[in-house]
Amino acid sequence: MIKITLPDSSVREYPEGTTALDIAKSISEGLARNVLAAKVNDEVIDATRPLNKDSKLKLLTWNDTEGKTTLWHSSAHIMAEAIEFFYPGVKFGIGPDIENGFYYDIDLGDQTIFENDLKKIEDKILELGRQKNKFVRKEISKAEAIDFFTKKNDPYKLELIRDLEDGTISIYESGNFVDLCRGPHLPDTGFIKAVKLLSIAGAYWRGNEKNKQLTRIYGITFPKQKELDEYLVLLEEAKKRDHRVIGKDLELFTFSQKVGSGLPLWLPKGAALRDRLENFLRKIQKQYGYEQVITPHIGQKELYVTSGHWEKYGKDSFHPIKTPQEGEEFMLKPMNCPHHCEIYKSKPRSYKDLPLRLAEFGTVYRYEQSGELHGLTRVRGFTQDDAHLFCRQDQIKEEFLKVIDIVLYIFKILDFKDYTAQISLRDPGNKEKYIGSDENWEKAEKAIIEAALEKDLKTTMELGEAAFYGPKLDFMVKDAIGRKWQLGTIQVDYNLPERFELEYIGNDNQKHRPVMIHRAPFGSMERFVAVLIEHCAGKFPLWLTPEQAIILPISEKYHEYSKKVLTLLQNSDIRTMIDERNEKIGKKIRDAELKRIPFMLIIGEKEEAENNISVRKQGEGDLGTYEIEGFAKLINNEVKKILENKY
Repeated sequence: MIKITLPDSSVREYPEGTTALDIAKSISEGLARNVLAAKVNDEVIDATRPLNKDSKLKLLTWNDTEGKTTLWHSSAHIMAEAIEFFYPGVKFGIGPDIENGFYYDIDLGDQTIFENDLKKIEDKILELGRQKNKFVRKEISKAEAIDFFTKKNDPYKLELIRDLEDGTISIYESGNFVDLCRGPHLPDTGFIKAVKLLSIAGAYWRGNEKNKQLTRIYGITFPKQKELDEYLVLLEEAKKRDHRVIGKDLELFTFSQKVGSGLPLWLPKGAALRDRLENFLRKIQKQYGYEQVITPHIGQKELYVTSGHWEKYGKDSFHPIKTPQEGEEFMLKPMNCPHHCEIYKSKPRSYKDLPLRLAEFGTVYRYEQSGELHGLTRVRGFTQDDAHLFCRQDQIKEEFLKVIDIVLYIFKILDFKDYTAQISLRDPGNKEKYIGSDENWEKAEKAIIEAALEKDLKTTMELGEAAFYGPKLDFMVKDAIGRKWQLGTIQVDYNLPERFELEYIGNDNQKHRPVMIHRAPFGSMERFVAVLIEHCAGKFPLWLTPEQAIILPISEKYHEYSKKVLTLLQNSDIRTMIDERNEKIGKKIRDAELKRIPFMLIIGEKEEAENNISVRKQGEGDLGTYEIEGFAKLINNEVKKILENKY
């Protein structure tokens, strides 16, 4: 008999070889009908795999993240079977689950899948679902795997097999389809009741532009049609909030192929909006004792060799820039932290100088493949709201807590109400991915966990998500339509101070090593603005919006008075413009609504005669008549109220 410990800490005994599905049935037939996979001793496996030793068990359903990913990964297999049915001879790359759904990369040869072909594939997936074909796992030798996929003439699977060790290879069969896969998978295909294939794209095999471009088909499945319908409504709402579309409509940013893919050009309104965000954070940082620095956009390659960035990211960075001097190489700056370490080293430091808080809106450059670029969220050049705090051991926790305060204040001001703090730790089973001693990692992880507990943050813990030099606290924010974004990060780092041999003289007159805290509340200005646009659908907070008011004269007769109003409002720091087009007032109002301008100031004969303005508010309608100074005071008081609403 084996002992199985359930999440409520109860322990049950079962015969050796019992499956998680058997255990679910012993608890409740209703539960068993909803089990998609199982988590055994922190490993997600098939619910139908035998258990042969004492274990901790969690039964996974659609309500669990791992349950969803199991259904979506299984759906990729079923989609592949459907595609193989209609397009015999196709060759398959990889078909993973992703955050929402799944995809499969396919070499169609001389065949082509068009958008109007997706419906028949969807119907076939549902047909295969109704057949309730079991997913059967088989562990095979490397020689058997090579033999099978050679006979199937599937070169992509053979390439993957060459990277695998003998004794670690498994295949899954379902219906007429066999795939190389670690799993886990559903007990059978019957859990899939609703499907939508979302798009067709191109993707280079293994993400390498030198390889063949395959066809990538994205899809999503659900156990109920109602859930799919709700998701499609959400997708439509997301399209309306697309920052690329809104950014163009509001004239915030643009891209140019001549400048280069992934290199945004900020237009005047976007640059002003970004400047307001930066000034907002600068004021906060000043209150917390930060000092602004500026560093170059390039640095000698040796700087990044010292920091470890060259070893970890060199292949994914822009190639070094060679100068006329023999052997001299520079790199576009991939990180600000090595430069800040050198600023720290620019003079001797005492324990009395610490903590030293260096802040910079520093632009960095990372090479991203063209197929992975996406508006402002995935770019090749971006500006981090970066700061590095150099502190003593006894100061780490207090400084970390202060950074959390800054992040939470920003979230409150910008109305991000739903967030989770993800504690990103080192993968204990793959320590070679990281630099630094076990002792330093343990101290850094302990400091983050204690700080998160003290602030009573809602946290999750993720192994393997740490930076290569230290653990992180990443803030995962849900936007207005429920999508999750990573905004804001705080990292404890014992390793860069060692690599750069940073020191300070302690009160014992001995040399000591400081600890670094890396932090970026926005993350990057580009990505943050993109997320903010989609969160508020372009209706920015009043203090941040490009135009706070627009003056709408009902005819050309009132242009002179409109200009007088404009001057008075601008003198009161109200961002205002005039719509002088020869259009009817109704159209001007509609256009101002589409531009998401908070206040519309209507000016006609009565307003000019009485030296006032009629005010409409975006989404609310008429607010009545105001004196110009009274309206300016209304705006400025509202902005002041928002920005003084401290956490």
